[in-house]
Amino acid sequence: MASVVEFDEGSESNHGSMWVLEQKLDQPMDEEAGRLKNMYREKKFSAILLLRLAFQSLGVVYGDMGTSPLYVFYNTFPHGIDDPQDVIGALSLIIYSLTLIPLLKYVFIVCRANDNGQGGTFALYSLLCRHAKVKTIPNQHRTDEELTTYSRSTFHEHSFAAKTKRWLEANAFRRTALLMLVLVGTCMVIGDGILTPAISVLSASGGIKVDHPKMSNDVVVLVAVFILVGLFSMQHYGTDKVGWLFAPIVLLWFLMIGGIGIFNIYKYDSSVLKAFSPVYIYRYLIRGKKKGWTSLGGIMLSITGTEALFADLAHFPVSAVQLAFTVVVFPCLLLAYSGQAAYLMENTDHVRDAFYRSIPDKVYWPVFIIATLAAIVASQATISATFSIIKQALALGCFPRVKVVHTSKQFLGQIYIPDMNWILMILCIAVTAGFKNQSQIGNAYGTAVVIVMLATTLLMTLIMLLVWHCHWILVLLFTFLSLVVECTYFSAVLFKVDQGGWVPLVIAAAFLVIMYVWHYGTVKRYEFEMHSKVSMAWILGLGPSLGLVRVPGIGLVYTELASGVPRIFSHFITNLPAIHSVVVFVCVKYLPVYTVPEEERFLVKRIGPKNFHMFRCVARYGYKDLHKKDDEFEKKLFDNLFMFVRLESMMEGFSDSDEYSLYAQQTQQSREFLDKDNCHTSTSNLDPTISSVDSIVPAGSPLHVNNTIASSARGSGQTEVDELEFLSSCRDSGVVHILGNTVVRARPESMIHKKIAIDYVYAFLRKICRENSVIFNVPHESLLNVGQVFFV
Repeated sequence: MASVVEFDEGSESNHGSMWVLEQKLDQPMDEEAGRLKNMYREKKFSAILLLRLAFQSLGVVYGDMGTSPLYVFYNTFPHGIDDPQDVIGALSLIIYSLTLIPLLKYVFIVCRANDNGQGGTFALYSLLCRHAKVKTIPNQHRTDEELTTYSRSTFHEHSFAAKTKRWLEANAFRRTALLMLVLVGTCMVIGDGILTPAISVLSASGGIKVDHPKMSNDVVVLVAVFILVGLFSMQHYGTDKVGWLFAPIVLLWFLMIGGIGIFNIYKYDSSVLKAFSPVYIYRYLIRGKKKGWTSLGGIMLSITGTEALFADLAHFPVSAVQLAFTVVVFPCLLLAYSGQAAYLMENTDHVRDAFYRSIPDKVYWPVFIIATLAAIVASQATISATFSIIKQALALGCFPRVKVVHTSKQFLGQIYIPDMNWILMILCIAVTAGFKNQSQIGNAYGTAVVIVMLATTLLMTLIMLLVWHCHWILVLLFTFLSLVVECTYFSAVLFKVDQGGWVPLVIAAAFLVIMYVWHYGTVKRYEFEMHSKVSMAWILGLGPSLGLVRVPGIGLVYTELASGVPRIFSHFITNLPAIHSVVVFVCVKYLPVYTVPEEERFLVKRIGPKNFHMFRCVARYGYKDLHKKDDEFEKKLFDNLFMFVRLESMMEGFSDSDEYSLYAQQTQQSREFLDKDNCHTSTSNLDPTISSVDSIVPAGSPLHVNNTIASSARGSGQTEVDELEFLSSCRDSGVVHILGNTVVRARPESMIHKKIAIDYVYAFLRKICRENSVIFNVPHESLLNVGQVFFV
């Protein structure tokens, strides 16, 4: 008995005769695995389909950037225009800002760094986690790297990329700093989700005052608040219900502002086109000095929405996004800004309402209606991006558990988070009603956007080194040029921190505290459970009955550990006189991948000898997987458990390796292989569905090699049937879900800041977040909570 132990998940496998068998089973799967991997890469599209996708991307990706002409010139010259030549200098800055940041950096470089089509700071972080061991929760295992979606590149041991990887992994502080950088970028995107609706809707509704000059500004704010309430109230319907309207509205908007721009250039002053010469940037900054420098904060609003472009990348191929920007968005924006500049050259006192005043009278009201609709679409894009990035943070253990509603069966990326929706609405209305001035909101907006861009640049530097393996000179060139532009804008918005720029900093700081404390508490709890897990020697010493009465039924013990027996189990059997006949330790973990295919989701292994009837099941999910209240979860778990028993019986006596994995297709092939040898065992009462089998462990006899699979299958068939019948009868007797209701406390000798973080902030977040029983859809009558206190 003492020789039978649980095989550690970190042990190295030996290549014996089972390895030969594995190669036979694996050999035909190479082509299939290649097809699976290609499912998650960008496909080749026909020209017609590419045009249609590019058209659709306008409504989702570019709504935010398209509404910038509503407020850029006013935020650039909030105190009026002193010299008409300043307009040309500002236009030149806008032209080159649009060219360098959205066009060259994001559309053609950063968008290529997507994670299987997913964008945003957490997508970049997941790429880095796959290429370097920088994830702060150490729950990954080498079998995770065998997933078809766990794509990563290799590099030479002495390359610059390898040195960078070792440098990152060598120090826990560097890994934490990288996580903090990602969290800061995420918090600023959340700030965008608050500020974009405020400034877009307020600027659009401000057009009423152009036609009715005597109207009070309070009425404009009231109209904006009314629109915002309606916008946030419709979020639960999902973007797929009204998404068919978005693209036509945004396309019409771009064509309108482009056409109005051409009209204004022709009517007022075509000389503004000389702004395409960068010399006017130099003249503008020299002439304006500090005032010209601080006006860069307004210029930067012309590239807002670029960060949402990357975060909203999920639904469209990169080629469609690139096509839409180069053919429609970029030229129309250049024409719109050039037309406004031409108008302002002759009407310098109209800078406050430059957009609406430059509209021909005959089309004023149609443009006003389209502008309001475009502002709503722009707001929708950033709200959706906020929901998406919070879901990613939630999956990677960086945000408290909140309810996530999937609003579309067709597009898994379209989600709705009720709690965050109402928080965003309250903060957005507070910003709109509190400032009542798009200039101050613009200052706040600029601060949030430039910090997101800086975070993306630093992450892209690591991506280019570790993932793309670019030459260090190219990496240095990209980083230097990006930082020069973005740090210049950042220095400008710093002058406006006291004029509204403090808002996103406060909002981001609040969310950063929440996210970091939650992640810190999660890591500490995981580390405590890892260090206090029960040794197999103690479990084996209890004997097959575990020193208790084994009652009919199956106990599902939920744990965060992917290896070892959790402390909650010893706590349970120490305080109760009985345990179920079958015990399954269930670990649900998220991996730094976009998705885990269904056929690779579950890993099953046996713990201890067969007569203990103890198993482990690890359910793996990607950060965008549809893991919500799922009635199928328990069924899939048992399907995989039963199939594990079948495969274990078939392979028993053939393994001299301590770890072995099979996927669903391999399982099917093994059945076909057995059929050919006329030794297929009778398991007609069993559901053939399986995702994977991990660590098939022989019973406590010595490992040996038989001559054929057939003899083994015949010898173990009866044992297999007996155990399957036993498992089925236990399931029919009842399934109990055992969850740990742990209370985490800081040690008495801990520092005061740690006590505040753990005992108050983390405890409060744990109290208000969703219970695990709700996430796993555990029936109340089948739930058993085991309470214990952890001191970290």
